[in-house]
Amino acid sequence: MPTPAKVAASLCVAAAIFAAGYMANRRPPPAAPSAAVRQALYYACPMHPQYKSDKLGDCPICGMRLVATYAGGKPDPATAGPPGMLKISGATQQLIGVRTDEVRRAPASYLLRLPGRITVDDARLYRLVAATDGWIRELGENTVGTSVKKDQVLASYYTSNLLNASQTLLYAMAANAQTGEGYLGAQRTPTAFSLQTAIDSLRSLGMSDGQIDEIQRTRQAVPLIHIYSPVAGFVLARNISPAQRFDKGVELYRIADIGHVWVMADIFEQDLKFVRPGDLATVRYGGHGFAARMGNALPQLDSESRTLKTRFELDNPGYIFRPNMFVDVEVQVKMPAAVVVPADAVIDSGRGKTVFVERSSGVFEPVLVETGWRLGDRVEITKGLDPGERIVVSGNFLIDSESRMKH
Repeated sequence: MPTPAKVAASLCVAAAIFAAGYMANRRPPPAAPSAAVRQALYYACPMHPQYKSDKLGDCPICGMRLVATYAGGKPDPATAGPPGMLKISGATQQLIGVRTDEVRRAPASYLLRLPGRITVDDARLYRLVAATDGWIRELGENTVGTSVKKDQVLASYYTSNLLNASQTLLYAMAANAQTGEGYLGAQRTPTAFSLQTAIDSLRSLGMSDGQIDEIQRTRQAVPLIHIYSPVAGFVLARNISPAQRFDKGVELYRIADIGHVWVMADIFEQDLKFVRPGDLATVRYGGHGFAARMGNALPQLDSESRTLKTRFELDNPGYIFRPNMFVDVEVQVKMPAAVVVPADAVIDSGRGKTVFVERSSGVFEPVLVETGWRLGDRVEITKGLDPGERIVVSGNFLIDSESRMKH
């Protein structure tokens, strides 16, 4: 049986254990470590995230300052700058080639350069087509590319109905002379109609009025029909050879007067709104410039190149330009005053267009803008920028990449 002393000792031990447990439960929990003393998981380069280091420093690839990354993959907020903005040191700006410029509102002028090709003016192109079947008996020295004079004999041919038609004309002339009515007479008499019918028969065989007048003057039938050049120009095509037989309707010659030519220029659809019919242009060839003017014809779309064929008219008195020559066409385009920036300053992501504005020294903010026309390397800003602001015009793609990494 336990003694009173042992019972008292047991009660004292139990009380001490209870008191110790009570005090332990009342002790406050240890404070969580603050963000200031957090340990970074690693340090990474904003431009080359594949490079990681266990200590702060510069990227050995591009030289940019490494950014601390904590649990969850979030960068150090101390290096991120104000919300939506990005702070870049002067050394880093120099390294990645950042260059800024002031936004201005001013009229724009641009020299639109277009590739062109010399073609024949359709109104000065002549196709000589066979009026009847025949045989080539005489052929002049007029191969393709040869210059010819107006009314120059190009070739002569024979047709089976020529002799009969010539004799009919001579008989009609003799009959008309006996009646004393003259050419066709004062009235439509039978002899006058016979004379006109004979003349029309020779014309239907391809005989020119000049050769018909020669028959009437000499009163002798001709053995061959001559092919004359209708204009002073150049032979573009000759589809006959000596002693060749040809059929009615075939093209014998194609001759062009190139004293005035067309320049067909390729223009992109977005540039078409900057030119108008009647605009003056300069055609460049061989280091020289020649005045031209845009024609009134509507541009035609080329299905292969997806460009519009625009016609410029050009005088060619010295025959400097020949068909199918390549030239350069320059059109001076002037636009009214507008907010215009370099095209490289605008980043087009497909969902929006962004320009980086320098809010203070080394602090840049991405700003959404709306654009209008574009001429060469200049683009109009219709919304989002004001004159006097400074924007990034070079190195903005690297700034955009760093901004995406940090935000």
